[in-house]
Amino acid sequence: MKSAVETISPTRVKLSVEVPFEELKPMLDQAYRTIGAQVQIPGFRKGKVPSRIIDQRVGRGAVVQEAVNEALPRFFAEAAEAENLRAIGQPEVDVTAVPLEDGQDLTFTVETDVRPEVELPELEGIAVEVDEVAASDEDVEERLTALRERFGSLVGVERAVEDGDFVSIDLSAVIGDEEIDSVTGVSYEVGSGNMLPGMDEALIGMAAGESKDFTAPLAGGDHEGEDADCTVTVQSVKVRELPALDDDFAQLASEFDTLEELRADVTTQAEQARRYEQGIQARDRLLDHLLEIVDVPVPDGVVEAEVHQHLEGENRLDDDEHRAEVEESTRRALRAQFLLDAVAEKLEVRVEQPELIEYLVMSAQQYGMDPNQFAQAIDQQGQIPSIVQEVARRKALAAVLDQATVTDTAGVEVDLDALVPQAPGVETVEVEEGEGDVAVADAETAADEVAQTADDATEVADDAAEAAADEVTDATEAADGEAETARA
Repeated sequence: MKSAVETISPTRVKLSVEVPFEELKPMLDQAYRTIGAQVQIPGFRKGKVPSRIIDQRVGRGAVVQEAVNEALPRFFAEAAEAENLRAIGQPEVDVTAVPLEDGQDLTFTVETDVRPEVELPELEGIAVEVDEVAASDEDVEERLTALRERFGSLVGVERAVEDGDFVSIDLSAVIGDEEIDSVTGVSYEVGSGNMLPGMDEALIGMAAGESKDFTAPLAGGDHEGEDADCTVTVQSVKVRELPALDDDFAQLASEFDTLEELRADVTTQAEQARRYEQGIQARDRLLDHLLEIVDVPVPDGVVEAEVHQHLEGENRLDDDEHRAEVEESTRRALRAQFLLDAVAEKLEVRVEQPELIEYLVMSAQQYGMDPNQFAQAIDQQGQIPSIVQEVARRKALAAVLDQATVTDTAGVEVDLDALVPQAPGVETVEVEEGEGDVAVADAETAADEVAQTADDATEVADDAAEAAADEVTDATEAADGEAETARA
């Protein structure tokens, strides 16, 4: 097989491929066997029909189409690998010659977007500036208030509903003459905005026993997004009373005996949280710096496809203003991905099983799923390489950050290793002996099957050409037209 590459742009190439008849012949032979097993021709048993009879009854073009459909993805992937191309997006295939007679070659061209080559700067000692750490009085008071709310109690009041009140309500939704849903005795914090749009406005000013109608789009179910006529009835109105901020409260809510000791601990927690934010800021500013100084071209076709998919999912294809926002964020995200892929390759980053387990468990928590079920789901969806690639990107950025020189705005050098959060406010939960081991075992079991595949996937984008090649099959319909025309 011969191949040649023509560079159209830094992110797009035209790949020309010539496949000798000898290399295509096994696919042609298999195509004859496949078609022969499908057709019924008098005088011949299924699967025993000679090739010349198939050519007479079915046509050489049909056989060639069958063979080319099977051959194109493989030959495209092999040619892309030979030319060291990282194909991405939807390739455009043009079959220029098909072997309508023995001895003739198959030739085709593929225009495809490719991952750009990224020229990286020196990655060691990059200067990053972050804000100073300063826990304000407001930060401390906010944490103390949150702690008091945990120990607060709800007390009924005889007045109209105000923002921040807790109400017990009945709620129903109707579309036309059909009742879609109804609930009774639901507790709701006014102003939280976590139920139907417009309900907070309807509730404010109502008294116990009163009802009010409003219209709101439904958030789920078969009628998701449709406007429904809703009726809310207030059963009771309550306010949260907070305990006094004194020594008794300190003893109730913590291991400390005095309010002074509790306040000092909360202050330390607030400062630690600020330090953690400082580490996140250092990471983000390092990435911003790299994106600013490194030229990372992005394929327009890939951007357009992702933007379209995003807007289609939101049903906002005609919203030009939103389209511009999505396109900008998509371009930046792709630039960051390509940049960090290049960093991962330069630093020879590899993803180890514990790192993959940690990412799986964290992601499962974000989706509210069991880690085992989450791992099975991503495996079934074929997302293993992309997840390994994402972990590699994070690891690559962390490696560069570890070599960076980080100072705050006062010129004080920041020790990133000291910015590990102490998980403030987390209560210790006792478990039965062995439960912790079971939890770890479940996490490892969840990642085990994924981890077995991880070693093959850590070579960033090695499978990109094969993934793109899968898209080629649809384009081989062109070969059918060529073959049928020639046969006629």
